Amino acid sequence: MTAHEKARIEAWRSSGLSIVFTNGVFDILHAGHVSYLKAAKALGDMLIVGLNSDASARLQGKGPERPINKEADRKMVLEALRVVDAVIVFETETPLDLIVAVQPEVLVKGGDYNLGARRGEDGYIVGSKEVNEGGGRVTVLPLLPGRSTTKILKKGQSQ
Repeated sequence: MTAHEKARIEAWRSSGLSIVFTNGVFDILHAGHVSYLKAAKALGDMLIVGLNSDASARLQGKGPERPINKEADRKMVLEALRVVDAVIVFETETPLDLIVAVQPEVLVKGGDYNLGARRGEDGYIVGSKEVNEGGGRVTVLPLLPGRSTTKILKKGQSQ
């Protein structure tokens, strides 16, 4: 996180605004993403999206051809959404260091994650322990059925 990004977050917080954080690759933006981001924003005042860098996205096991869109393009598209207040690119496999730096009041993940999962288990929410210990809360939002970048790409390949 840059000094500018950190100062911006501190200014929001000192103004009494609550910070919501989510993260992801957001490769080919679709209705599922937009619905999810709108619901996340409704949980607080300012929505920060941690965006996987291209290298970080490749570590997510979605294949060597992903992401389709480069991080600068993905960042630009997310920043254009009125519900997104900041996009911070992270280079690591997980956003843990970024979550710790941001200290959000609300950490949000999609319905394919599990509040009860433990570190190392499928569905574990990275940063949940740290956010809870800091007095924040972790929320899992339902996903729009049938919407995913992987499904969009598979559909395109079958046509």
